[in-house]
Amino acid sequence: MKAKYEHMKSRKTTCRKSISKRICEKGDASLRARSVFIWCGHAVKRLKRGTSSLMKIHRIGFVVITGSLLAVAAFSQTEKSATNPSADSAKPFLGRWDLTLKAPDREYPSWLELREENGQLKAQMVGRWGNARSLPSAEVSGGHLKFVSPKEEEDSKTDLVFEGALNGKSLSGSLNGPDGKTWQWTGRRAPALKRTSQPNWASPIPLFNGKDLTGWHEDKPGASPVWKVENGILVRPDRGPELINTSKFENFKLHVEFNCSPQSNSGVYLRGRYEVQIETDSASDPPSQRMGGVYGFLAPSPEPARTPDKWQTYDITLVGRIVTVVLNGTTIIDNKEIPGITGGALDSHEELPGPIYLQGSEKGRVMFRNIVITPARK
Repeated sequence: MKAKYEHMKSRKTTCRKSISKRICEKGDASLRARSVFIWCGHAVKRLKRGTSSLMKIHRIGFVVITGSLLAVAAFSQTEKSATNPSADSAKPFLGRWDLTLKAPDREYPSWLELREENGQLKAQMVGRWGNARSLPSAEVSGGHLKFVSPKEEEDSKTDLVFEGALNGKSLSGSLNGPDGKTWQWTGRRAPALKRTSQPNWASPIPLFNGKDLTGWHEDKPGASPVWKVENGILVRPDRGPELINTSKFENFKLHVEFNCSPQSNSGVYLRGRYEVQIETDSASDPPSQRMGGVYGFLAPSPEPARTPDKWQTYDITLVGRIVTVVLNGTTIIDNKEIPGITGGALDSHEELPGPIYLQGSEKGRVMFRNIVITPARK
């Protein structure tokens, strides 16, 4: 009896190994499933010979259940491959990328996020200006990345078609520029900017002396100055250049007081890359583009009322990517991550310290005073 039991145990082991071997020998998932069913039929026939009735039932049940599970897995793999044949090839491209677009006369910062949703490749982009937006097309084929930014978003006669590939840990490629010329572009993985401990704050530093523009410069050298100081107030009379502080900071707390006229628009850029919106003209825009939002990414909650011609205060804390925005004593963004640069950023080098800058390129009269920064000690 013991010999017969050992014989049956050996045949059971052989049966399992035979299943694995035959399944692996088929390259296509549908062929693997078909081979499972064919083999199950043969195996059942063999099992009907030379075994007891009870053993036959156990063995046949094992074969049928195992074969069914493997067939389902094979068909599932086939279905997944048919849904998105480039899913595996897209994996090295997934994540957030800091882009630099290289036109013949200058460079433009940009940002891209690639992710998979329901087996499909999705892309979100911040272009040379504007807000983060979903792209209509993104694909990876044969190690080649292609995505499209619509002409309506790019002030261009044609869609901008980006094509590129991985070059080590970076991306590089070309696009058809809005000027009709071929531009080059590069991408580096966006840094996590995570901090493991709470900052130790240094002493507050006034950025505006209330007298003149010492410590600030407009972004268009040689042009007639637009920003001015009136009665201790920093004034932007109307649309003009950006006003950039000459110092650079990494992690900090920023206090700034501002007064925005009716139908006017400005913003405070943190590290020169992330805009906290100031406006009285964007009621019809999405919440993240309204007063108090981190433009295109983070919406304020509760949403503040627009109060033109009134002095207001921002108290903003930025540590790594984590931002808290307090407007007039009310926290409207609480310890949230900023995914990437916003439109109008000075550069896409998120790993580096950067300046505070006040947006001048939008319409209307805006005033500032009492701009004070408290940097974190390194």
